[in-house]
Amino acid sequence: MNISSSIAMSLVCAGLMSLPCAASTKTGDKIEKAGTIVAIGLPIVAGGISLLHHRDWNGVAELVESTALTVGTSLLLKQIVHERRPDFSDYQSFPSDTAALAFSPAAYLWDRYGWQYGAPAFAAAAFVGYSRVEAKQHHWYDVAASSVLAIGINYALVTRYHENDRYSVSAISDGDSVGVRVSMNW
Repeated sequence: MNISSSIAMSLVCAGLMSLPCAASTKTGDKIEKAGTIVAIGLPIVAGGISLLHHRDWNGVAELVESTALTVGTSLLLKQIVHERRPDFSDYQSFPSDTAALAFSPAAYLWDRYGWQYGAPAFAAAAFVGYSRVEAKQHHWYDVAASSVLAIGINYALVTRYHENDRYSVSAISDGDSVGVRVSMNW
């Protein structure tokens, strides 16, 4: 976990956000498309950080599990709660599944590797939330609910990454006694 990795992630996210800007004519369309691309890119970037930097297959499994559960719960809630979108197109506003897709890998990176990875990811996820509200696809509270859902699910499922094994057992001796020490990394 170093600062250069979080800077690299920030640059990747900035690059992803700038891709759709040349293809669209309206500013609102640009922001919405950029937000969608960042939402799709965040899980890919999080998986890449886990695999390429840490070779952390357990983390990738936790990322997939937490993201699938977050987005699935968001989609299920959309069927139960009938909140009208700000653009009046339908009653599928609450919660934002796009924001859920963005906030879940951000919460994963924070919980698994710390703030160095989580802070840039949360900034990118916040942009996704902003893009959904700006495009009048969701209310601010739809995005807030998605972020709370993602943070809660990740808090429950994701474990902290440690370079060493999580548990260690060693024999100790001090001349007068012999024992066994068991320790656990939190």
